[in-house]
Amino acid sequence: MELIVQKAVEIGAAEIAPIVSDRTVVQIDSETAAQKQAKWQQIAIEAAKQCGQNWLPRVHAPRRLTEFFSSASEESFDLRLIGSLQPDARHLKRILEDYSSEHRDRPRSVMMLVGPEGDFTPAELSLARRHGCQPITLGPVILRVETAALYCLSILSYELLT
Repeated sequence: MELIVQKAVEIGAAEIAPIVSDRTVVQIDSETAAQKQAKWQQIAIEAAKQCGQNWLPRVHAPRRLTEFFSSASEESFDLRLIGSLQPDARHLKRILEDYSSEHRDRPRSVMMLVGPEGDFTPAELSLARRHGCQPITLGPVILRVETAALYCLSILSYELLT
């Protein structure tokens, strides 16, 4: 997670919200979650300084997907995405093309969820869909969560910030 926070800040993420899913290997209590959040926020500060960012992304405490959507439903995102290994997942390039065609502009804010080893459970994917997330594929190779997060951020940065 430390690598994800550091590189996400360097690439330009506005917020980082660690999700504890049903398949997350490491389960933590609320005290440990607060400690982790403080550590990750410090990593974000250091990464922002290192790369010359003039703003600081917020790093949230780890929380369950249901808790995440309770707070995220209040936030407005132009596009909501979730990485998925399911056969109906679409390529990010196609989703961005469709969005641009429909709205005659690129999305300004994108929520991107990247799941744990083994993907999100069907119930978690269903929850995400109910909250407007479109499943995306990251290609034929199954990526580690660190790689998947950075891959998605890099593509979004390239496509939306150019």
